[in-house]
Amino acid sequence: MNGEADTTRWDASTPVTMDLRLSVNRDEHPITVDTRETLLDTLRERLDLTGAKKGCDHGQCGACTVLVDGRRVKSCLTLTVTLDDREITTVEGLADGDTPHPLQTAFVDHDAFQCGYCTPGQLCSAVGMLAEAAAGWPSVVTPDVSAAPRLDDDEIRERMSGNLCRCGAYVNIVAAIGEVAR
Repeated sequence: MNGEADTTRWDASTPVTMDLRLSVNRDEHPITVDTRETLLDTLRERLDLTGAKKGCDHGQCGACTVLVDGRRVKSCLTLTVTLDDREITTVEGLADGDTPHPLQTAFVDHDAFQCGYCTPGQLCSAVGMLAEAAAGWPSVVTPDVSAAPRLDDDEIRERMSGNLCRCGAYVNIVAAIGEVAR
């Protein structure tokens, strides 16, 4: 640089993009994303998968919960650029063709929703939670961490505590998950 100052500046208005291959609900999507773009925005605005909802946009309500490699994540806090070649499952991908996921059936049977806004996030979170319990992961209320967790109502409530329902359908949500878990 011969003693000259570098006057090159980063311009925040010019997006930095990256080419990815997203696997969403068993479908491949080659896509170019802004490196600042959240998974929630990618799903809703670019892939027209509107099941995951934008609730608080701070990861506190769980309305945006989806599964990444089978683990539940808050899509409003997850950058899409981090998910190249990972398997993403949204509520739209839980069913097996025309056969609903057992949790979807249980939610209907137990009237585990009212307005339905939180239901996609509740369902994805419940699927992830059941997998965690099946893998033997304890929670804060697991009485004996050396034994397999028993999914009683207290255990289900604790494991689902990151998903809010503004209508207060918690009793029915716990009953629906409990039916599938047991």
